[in-house]
Amino acid sequence: MKVPLLDLKAQLDPIRDEIQAAINTTIDSICYILGPEVEKLEKDVAEYSGALAGVGVSSGTDALLAALMAMGVKQGDLVVTTPYTFFATMGSILRLGAEPVFVDIDPVTYNIDPQQVAALLDDPAIAAKVKVVLPVHLFGQCADMTPLVELAHKHGFSILEDAAQAIGSVYPVQKNAETVWKAAGSIGDAGCFSFFPSKNLGCMGDGGMIITNNLDLAEKLRILRVHGGAPKYHHAVIGGNFRLDAMQAAVLNVKLKYLPEWHVGRRRNAQRYKQMFNQASLVDGGYVSLPAAIYEDQAAQRSGIDYHIYNQYVIRAEKRDALKEYLLSEGIGVEIYYPIPLHHQNCVTDLSLSTMSYPETEKAAKETLALPIYSELTEDMQQYVVDRIAAFYK
Repeated sequence: MKVPLLDLKAQLDPIRDEIQAAINTTIDSICYILGPEVEKLEKDVAEYSGALAGVGVSSGTDALLAALMAMGVKQGDLVVTTPYTFFATMGSILRLGAEPVFVDIDPVTYNIDPQQVAALLDDPAIAAKVKVVLPVHLFGQCADMTPLVELAHKHGFSILEDAAQAIGSVYPVQKNAETVWKAAGSIGDAGCFSFFPSKNLGCMGDGGMIITNNLDLAEKLRILRVHGGAPKYHHAVIGGNFRLDAMQAAVLNVKLKYLPEWHVGRRRNAQRYKQMFNQASLVDGGYVSLPAAIYEDQAAQRSGIDYHIYNQYVIRAEKRDALKEYLLSEGIGVEIYYPIPLHHQNCVTDLSLSTMSYPETEKAAKETLALPIYSELTEDMQQYVVDRIAAFYK
């Protein structure tokens, strides 16, 4: 049996006619850069995420870069983030001449550890230079945001959420003794999404968006994405070509309405994996550990809560590298996110952060493996994955 890591064709086939019609309408409109399709997407994604404004941009990477620019990050500033994420998180900081300061991850969620952020900020010299804290909602589950928001109020920095893998995922905030669920990207000062094709909401190329409840910040972003021109040909600031094109927005406008049911399908598959792995005694046997949905118990009090959207389904596995090669040979698509932590990348060997150690990050990089989790995955396909893993260990 063949089980791809992601099957975009299985997602596309049921909605192909809708997408084709949206593309044809956009072709006939002769409006290919920004325009009505982008404006609709911005409005609907902001509303879906509980934010006041959305600003469509050319990619998730450019979303991070433009947001950091709008927040005034410049040479000499510090940006606190995690070393266990995709390169764009660090790359966007470095491109502005700022310095990334890493904090290790929580070993259960793989997200930034707020207690270690607090410990870092106990140093007044560091706290004075921190411009932004940039948590990543990795694999589709929100980082623990309440402590970070409290630290932001105390120290006066901005919070930029890297929600590239977490659109629609929600986080429980306590308000007046009640739990309010806030969506990824709407908790801090701004949040960034990626619409890369492999994301839960993916277009047919590159695309991204920044959401925010700060309308002044949103206006800065709209100016920055058109080379800083406001009005046209008048440039008080230096921006970039960060525009989202209408064709990608048209595709996303079709897909967005299906996103909630795709999230449901991914959570269903995660629950099914949990049952299958336990039945195969792979968890109790110590061979693998499964991803923890840490907000699931709180979400159980209400239906339809996207406490985890499983952009990836990441296990820890004994003999990870050998297991990966075995599963690939058996026709199962798997991937390692991320084999080389950011502080070990060659492009930062001349920076002091390359000599630092982040043990939980380094351990995760050696042990984790992503399995297929997309909504269209069948029960038989999942059983095959688990059976092959069991065969490898037993």
